[in-house]
Amino acid sequence: MKPRVCIGFAEALSAPEAAWSLVDAGFAVTAFARRGRHSALRHSAHVEVVEVTPPELDAEAALAALERTLAARALPTGEPGALFPLDDAALWLFNRLKPGPDWLLAGPRGPAAELALDKAVQIQAARSAGFNVPPTTIAETAGEVQARSAELPLILRPARAVLPENGRLRKGHNWICATRTELDQAVSKWAGAWPQLVQPFIVGQGEGVFGLATENGVRGWSAHRRLRMMNPHGSGSSACVSQPVAPETRAVIERFIQQTGWRGIFMVELLRDHAGKLWFVEFNGRSWGSLALARRQGLEYPAWAVQLALNPAADIAPPAPGDKPVVCRNAGREFMHLLFVLRGRKSGALREWPSFWRTALEVLRVRRHDRCYNWRRDDARVFFCDAWYTVRDNVCKSKG
Repeated sequence: MKPRVCIGFAEALSAPEAAWSLVDAGFAVTAFARRGRHSALRHSAHVEVVEVTPPELDAEAALAALERTLAARALPTGEPGALFPLDDAALWLFNRLKPGPDWLLAGPRGPAAELALDKAVQIQAARSAGFNVPPTTIAETAGEVQARSAELPLILRPARAVLPENGRLRKGHNWICATRTELDQAVSKWAGAWPQLVQPFIVGQGEGVFGLATENGVRGWSAHRRLRMMNPHGSGSSACVSQPVAPETRAVIERFIQQTGWRGIFMVELLRDHAGKLWFVEFNGRSWGSLALARRQGLEYPAWAVQLALNPAADIAPPAPGDKPVVCRNAGREFMHLLFVLRGRKSGALREWPSFWRTALEVLRVRRHDRCYNWRRDDARVFFCDAWYTVRDNVCKSKG
């Protein structure tokens, strides 16, 4: 029997690529899906999808459903399976499961999970490792936010990736504030509901560095640069291109990994300002949205993470870096990028806004060697459903 890997949640942007990485490595894959939510992975011919109560409605019910599913899918041979989190909610839930010896967590646990979920802890660790970190206030009151008003424009971000509240999980909101009026409106909507990161809003280009931290150092280094974000105000990329990992950036990340004791896959999100200075944004300790780009380069991070969890002596052999940059694009997000550009900016903090016609030419120009997120010839329905759900869900969200 194939060893089984349970992943969650199916709605995560990285879900199709993570599932295929595991399938191609010889695993049977079960994906947890939030009941009532659409996801492209539900249309895959290679993955079993099991519905559970959304933790955003009832976290305890979600845990109970996960435990029942795991108990029913334990291998009769006694060999353990693996749990692999795809999003922050799953990471939080998997750390609260009591699955027994039948299941091993191929992801952060204990203090490592806290590092992955708490941005304030990340910022402290990043500063200690030598990253450039923007001046940051961890605000819990309106007065602490307003005290930074002389430094506008500002960005307000939740200090925690998930927020347990009254038996449910929720996520906070981001605000970009260019004026005192925008700041007052954001503070009024926030109302002290969660600890908030308050930082200067830095205009620049997003970059990411990826790897697999092991007992013998980081394996499979890679990096990307965002060509376009789905929403120019700030979001995940709709198109990105691979690039080498700069030696100085690699050295700082190695210190971060060493000082925190991190093990497993990781992404360090960075922002390069117009002067070329690189700033720390956040640390992701689970699979990331642009996983497709890594896989187009032969970097099978999900499969490697699970293989090491099941067998710490497993031989992981990342390929040598390619000579040419690889561009990867998300079809649904590229279309949404056009719509966001057409709608125009919502905050004066973004002084530069993309030209619609120039953007349209860039989006519609498909080069021979461009690659797509979530495309697999023998599972093509996933690609088309992903594009449709991405556009529909974002358009409906905007109307709401």
